[in-house]
Amino acid sequence: MNAVTPTPLADLPAQLQAQGWALLSPTDLLPALHLREADLEPLGNTWHQLPADPHLRDGGHYRFRRHSCYVLDNVQGPLIQAPHRAHWQPVTYNALHGGFERWFDPIEAQVSQHPAWRHLLTLLGQQFNAAKPVSQWFIEAHQFRVDTAGGIGRPTPEGAHRDGVDFVAVVMVGRHQVKGGETRVFEADGPHGVRFTLNEPWSVLLLDDARVIHESTPIQPLGEHGWRDTLVLTYRADGFQGPGAYT
Repeated sequence: MNAVTPTPLADLPAQLQAQGWALLSPTDLLPALHLREADLEPLGNTWHQLPADPHLRDGGHYRFRRHSCYVLDNVQGPLIQAPHRAHWQPVTYNALHGGFERWFDPIEAQVSQHPAWRHLLTLLGQQFNAAKPVSQWFIEAHQFRVDTAGGIGRPTPEGAHRDGVDFVAVVMVGRHQVKGGETRVFEADGPHGVRFTLNEPWSVLLLDDARVIHESTPIQPLGEHGWRDTLVLTYRADGFQGPGAYT
């Protein structure tokens, strides 16, 4: 497993351009949001109320999630929540769950309207825009809980993949009595990669989706019931993904 050094916030755009990924520590993230970790506890607690993912095709019952979409204008700045829509990916990016509309319960209003949530999505969008300037980001936000009630949980049942977007941010919200969940990031067109485990709450992995593929290994329980909570954010310049763009 590689030792991965976090990137200071000021260096994130250059790091993304140089190697296609970067790791942001909570030590750098929280001051940029003008928050302490305790201020994010109300948001973190909402991961306890996620409904089950009804679309798992591997027969598992280990994943819980909510999903909502936003538009960030990189010129004017406001983050606007888009009307609720299905999540869709082509099979070229997700062979297991691609090719059909997946509807999930929306992220709760208390989360979407929370200033810390809005500031986080905007801050990451600004960093991505500094690496690749565009007029707007179309953002999909996924609250995930993967648990071990069935003995094992799979954060990425589709395996190593890309998401068909410009950038991805994986925010570690928390881990509870689990082992595993190793993050793996590899060049999409080369042999090099890194392997490490996101442990610290509110650490963030940022990925240039065109240049790298990523996955997380399964988790196993260390106690009676363990889980791994993440927030996955995707940023795309050319609108939300939908079947019309790939027919």
